[in-house]
Amino acid sequence: MLIEVLGTGCSKCKAAEKVVRKVVEESGKNVEIVKVEDLQEIVNRGVMMTPAIVVDGIVKITGHVPSKDEIKQLLK
Repeated sequence: MLIEVLGTGCSKCKAAEKVVRKVVEESGKNVEIVKVEDLQEIVNRGVMMTPAIVVDGIVKITGHVPSKDEIKQLLK
């Protein structure tokens, strides 16, 4: 599984990455986490509000810092 955290580096984007990393670490699952900060790449994916969470190429969450429960649901 690949989870990408899309965001330009604002505090919300950093918080989203932190939540994702924490939940993945706690889950013990083999998940690759990539931070995407390039604005053009973010826009090319159709994301207009960050932070955004992309799972295996599909945008799942946009515009807010996800809760731990939201991330846990994505890992199922």
